[in-house]
Amino acid sequence: MSAAPKQTIVIGADRAGAPIRIDVEELLATRLLVQGNSGSGKSHLLRRLLEQSAQLVQQVVIDPEGDFVTLSERYGHVVIDGAAYDQAEIVRLAARIRTHRASVVLALDGLDLEAQMRCAAVFLNTLFDAPRDEWYPVLVVVDEAQMFAPAAAGDVSDEIRRLSLGAMTNLMCRGRKRGLAGVIATQRLAKLAKNVAAEASNFLMGRTFLDIDMARAADLLGMERRQAEAIRDLERGHFLGLGPAISRRPVSVRIADVETVARNVIQGLMPLPDMAGGVMDTLLRDEAEEPIRHAAAADDTPAPDASDLIEQIAETGPPGVPVEPPAEPSLFAAEEDAATVAAILEEMVAEPDCTFQPPAQLYQDFTVRCRMARISPGIDLPAFRRRFAMAIAGICDDTAPQWRAVVALGRDVPDDLLAPLMVLAVAASEGAPCPDDDRLATVYGTRSSGRIRRLLDHLEKQGLIVVRTDYGGRRSVGIPALGLLTQPV
Repeated sequence: MSAAPKQTIVIGADRAGAPIRIDVEELLATRLLVQGNSGSGKSHLLRRLLEQSAQLVQQVVIDPEGDFVTLSERYGHVVIDGAAYDQAEIVRLAARIRTHRASVVLALDGLDLEAQMRCAAVFLNTLFDAPRDEWYPVLVVVDEAQMFAPAAAGDVSDEIRRLSLGAMTNLMCRGRKRGLAGVIATQRLAKLAKNVAAEASNFLMGRTFLDIDMARAADLLGMERRQAEAIRDLERGHFLGLGPAISRRPVSVRIADVETVARNVIQGLMPLPDMAGGVMDTLLRDEAEEPIRHAAAADDTPAPDASDLIEQIAETGPPGVPVEPPAEPSLFAAEEDAATVAAILEEMVAEPDCTFQPPAQLYQDFTVRCRMARISPGIDLPAFRRRFAMAIAGICDDTAPQWRAVVALGRDVPDDLLAPLMVLAVAASEGAPCPDDDRLATVYGTRSSGRIRRLLDHLEKQGLIVVRTDYGGRRSVGIPALGLLTQPV
């Protein structure tokens, strides 16, 4: 069976002008570290990455300088002003973001350093603690990551440092299973906590001058120390890339153009004001006599109330996925769509270790394959989990007449028990041998035979199956609702 097409974006070009691509699905699994001194083009790189992947995956941007709020104008990101909400409201907003899969920018430029670290930590921890059913893939971009995951104690309290570092460690070390894919950018590798940086498998290294940073960058890229000088000579906007989502060997990348710009960017030099004839002296003296006025922000519109922002988040659908109610009474309106979906499910269950993947990640894969086939998925995550469980048992088309009784059997069975029950029911319907513990363990997503014995015992107590062992030690399983029995094994 053919593999699903890769979802790639063009991040830039190499020295010969050939496009350099990033595999977005691989990036979600392997994370990315971007490093470069101020002025090397890190923000430009992150903006290119965000723009190109905006329609492929949900995005969360931790933005300490407010550089990325302009993404909302073109790509619909919801902007959350961290200074406008208290901790309880930040928790509510982050929880709704997970539920509704909204792409957001958490702007922290109105806060001091400690408040930035606390706000970001609370926000990230709420994303991390989301219920299992909401573990959708999210690209979490953290700019100036050395602020939130410092390698050493600095000017902030130990409590704040531990809170922020713990949130960043969860993101990079444990976030993958929850769908959180960290993309962290830093000016100084030496200032970034090593256990956070070490979890990234993809690297884009820009210009840096300090020996300690060049040495760490060269180590991450697999370069010899004498080759580290190449990092110092990189031009603005040029990076060395390496990793499973980029290239198996270090490759030079010139980052391509972007469509949006930071709201506070200043291009080139600006002429100085006219200071002839004591004009400036008079101006300063006059202003000194007036009450001090703080400079107004570029956008002085008050931040929306938390409840209004939650409504805005709820109205933001997942990127690239049309939100349509499922057709009734069938899950799919057209027969050809149903056949395509059945084929997609058959391809997915044929992949090794598919049952060990989180349901949210499988659902994301499913929706991507549906979009590539130019059909609407038509089902939400809970419905997909049940369809996928039946597909594991060989029932890719749940409307087929021969499976009507088996499908009805699982109608009221909890999602986590459905796949093994369906496998047993299909075996009984076909008069096939009883699936062994290894087969049931794979279906159940475990490697523990003890869990399978407890599972069979639980299903039997629920009256769903009857386990029979003959004098030869061979096991067979009966399905009372079907009046059928598997062959003994």
